[in-house]
Amino acid sequence: MSDEKRRTAAQFGSAAESYFDSEVHRLGEDRETLASWCRGATRALDVATGAGHTAGAIADVGVSSVVAADAAPEMVATAVREYPVAGVVADAERLPFADHSFDAAACRIAAHHFPDPESFVAEVARVLEPGGVFAFEDNVAPEDASLAEFLNGVEVLRDPTHVELHPISRWREWFEAAGLSVEAVETAAIRLQFDPWTERTNVSPADRAELERRFREASDEAKALFDVEFDGDSVVSFANPKALIRARKE
Repeated sequence: MSDEKRRTAAQFGSAAESYFDSEVHRLGEDRETLASWCRGATRALDVATGAGHTAGAIADVGVSSVVAADAAPEMVATAVREYPVAGVVADAERLPFADHSFDAAACRIAAHHFPDPESFVAEVARVLEPGGVFAFEDNVAPEDASLAEFLNGVEVLRDPTHVELHPISRWREWFEAAGLSVEAVETAAIRLQFDPWTERTNVSPADRAELERRFREASDEAKALFDVEFDGDSVVSFANPKALIRARKE
């Protein structure tokens, strides 16, 4: 694992309890949708499980064997403590499992932290057996390059472990190149309250002020697309676009 990945794992590990308590991560119809796509499987893998919420939901729909994998040992420990799952400390881009080990895999709101998302997709495809399902979700970038640049810019400033949000078209290309046939795409937006969003990553006062400035001075198109809500000069919330993709190993 690279030094960059170790730093990212350490940062997330130190926040394991707050991620377990976070309503954004613990609740939501999206979590239930991903779990429902895995229903009927017998061996499921949740990649970058965080505090284990999605792994737990997959177990709840009747999957008898669920592995919660994450690069942060503290996250894995939290998942195993809270849910009836096995835990493995693992790099999402180098999964320590044999080919065709699982008949379902999931990854929820994590891939924007991966330096090499193509390798991640290829690894998921490798460990899935033919016919296995991949239930994937992440925040996504708009197809428009300038709007994508704005969104990735504020995300990196808020969280240095953020690598990049990608448009749905790019995810489709990577899935298909890895032998994963896309069966369904659902789009939505997650509304993020500005204060908790910045507090989760301990944003400095100077960076918080810069984030607010960027939102205030954003183009009208960006403000409309991300549905930015203001109270005077202060940012109250904004909507982050996301996609849920169901794919199947060919």
